[in-house]
This record gives sequence, C-alpha cells and structure tokens, in this order.
Amino acid sequence: MAQTDTRKKDEVLFVGIDLGTSRSSISAGNGKREWIESFVGWPKDFIAMQVVGKPVLFGSEALQNRLSLDICRPLEHGVIKEGINRNDEAVKEIIRHLIELAGPASGQKIHAVVGVPADTLKVNKLAIRKAVTEFVHSLMVVTEPFAVAYGMNLLNNSMVIDIGAGTADFCIMHGSIPSEEDQKTVLTAGDYIDEQLFSYLSEKYPNSKFNKNMVRQFKEQYSFVRDTPEEIRVEIPVDGKPVMHDIKNEIKRACESILPALTETTAEMIARFDPEFQVKIKNNIVLAGGGSLIRGLRDHLQDALKEYGPCKVSCVEDPLFAGSDGALKLAQDMPSKYWEPL
Repeated sequence: MAQTDTRKKDEVLFVGIDLGTSRSSISAGNGKREWIESFVGWPKDFIAMQVVGKPVLFGSEALQNRLSLDICRPLEHGVIKEGINRNDEAVKEIIRHLIELAGPASGQKIHAVVGVPADTLKVNKLAIRKAVTEFVHSLMVVTEPFAVAYGMNLLNNSMVIDIGAGTADFCIMHGSIPSEEDQKTVLTAGDYIDEQLFSYLSEKYPNSKFNKNMVRQFKEQYSFVRDTPEEIRVEIPVDGKPVMHDIKNEIKRACESILPALTETTAEMIARFDPEFQVKIKNNIVLAGGGSLIRGLRDHLQDALKEYGPCKVSCVEDPLFAGSDGALKLAQDMPSKYWEPL
C-alpha cells in the first residue's frame, strides 16, 4: 500500500508560481527553486537570430540583448496587459520556461498554485488559466499576500503587505481563507518609484543620458527612506563621457513617494477590522516582496502606526521566494476538491 501511495505521489509535481510584474519565481516539490526577471524577447530578424542564437530569450539575458529583440514585459500592475497578443504569448512563455526550470520528470503531471495581486484575482484568473492550460494539469489561483501568509504559517491575526513592482498588496489573515474585504491593492509600488526617480533625475541632470532600466538598477541597489550616512554616486554618460552623479536626494524622494499610500492603507484596513482583534493584527504585520528590501521602510511603518497604539512590523527572510514557497506549500496541502482540472 505504501508503495502505491509513493508512486501516486511521484506522478504529480506540485509547484508554486509567483507571477510578478518585475520578477517571477517557481518553487517545486522536487526541491527546485528558480526565478527570472519578467521579460521575454524574440529576435527581430534573421541577423538578430544569428546573434542571439535562440528563438526566445528570458529575463536578464533578454535585457542584455534587447537591441536585437522585440522585448515584452507582459505584466502591468500585476495584470496581463489586455489587447496585445504578444503579451498573452509572453506570459505563456514565462510559465513554460519556469516549469522547464523546475525540471519535472517525464510524464509527471503538474499541479500549480499561481499567485497574483489581490485586486486582480478575478481579472487575472481567466487569463492565467488560458496561459497555463498547455503546461499544467490542475490549477489554483490565489492572491500573492495570501500565498506568503500561508507559507509562513501566518494564518490567524496577521497582516501581510507584499510590495512588488506593479502593486502593493495587503491581506489580513483571520483563521480562514481571506475574502475580498480582507484584501486590497494599491498601485504605488516599485514601478511608481522608478517613474518618480526617472523624473527627478531628468529634472536635475537634463544633459545626462540614462534610461528606465538604468534607473531601476539604481533603485534596486541604493533604495532607502529616512536617512543613510553613505554617499550615493553613480556613473551616467554626458555627451558620451562617463560622469559621476550624486543621486542620494532623488533616491530618497522617490522611495518616500510610496509611504503615504502604504501607511494610510495599512491603518484603514486595521481600522475597519473587528475591533476586538485589531491589537493582535497590529502586532503581527509582515512586509514581503522586493519593496521590503528598501532600507528604513520597516522602521518607518512601525513608527508611523504608533499613533494607533503599539505595533510590530517585520520582514520576510527571502522576498524573492516567499510567494512561490507559500504557493507550493498550499499546493501540497490542498484538498483535491479545491483544484480546478484543466
């Protein structure tokens, strides 16, 4: 009997996928964990095909070769951009590539839990079902902060704030599957910081040449709120010559531009929750996603919420895989009646 159970278990590979605007990751039941930047590129012509040597490129490899490629970042605010065929194709390619990276055994069925932003669950569910149907045998789509909460066993009296590139997602956990009222999405997240930083640098250094990708890299390397003793200087070309630029104030202003929405939404969600349990929620707030790496953010939020009483804010240990790890744990624990067969 035990042998039969093992064989049946081996016939299925459970995977958790965090489909992100900037980065997408997969955690699989066979122990594999992989991630890519959410970019897909196809060679522009036969010369480009000779240069890159592949029919499709992903992530950092696509960005490095982007002048030879038709490049696509298919998710905007965590939602598959509508009306553009290449975006649907790109999401499909990202899912296919992630599952390939997970290395399923020949003939193994794939049961996948996919995480999406909180407010886009209904919109994304159909689009994701369409994108994964060729590669996955059973599917469940959940919100990203719920996946993080499940992976960390934060199932009761907690709040997860998942700050990604396209969205910041809030989810209150109270001992059952969260409803729509327990979750909220705001669009002031990583991409918003990039837009602000690009604008501030363009204003300060009008003769310098830089692009959005460079600005995103500056943010990811140096992001902070409040204060930091270090100088932040980067090399940007002016008239073709490399020149050092001081960007510390612009980084600070851009990163702090998301703080009002973050603080207000957290306070608003706690205030409308059952008053008897508000203290417990306030003392168990967890930051996830790439935005949780912004230096000083945890301390700022904790201090800003003190006017509502004592509170405790912490950060996930591994922002890159917290969502996909949680989605995998959910997949492994899921009763069969919750799976949607494809």
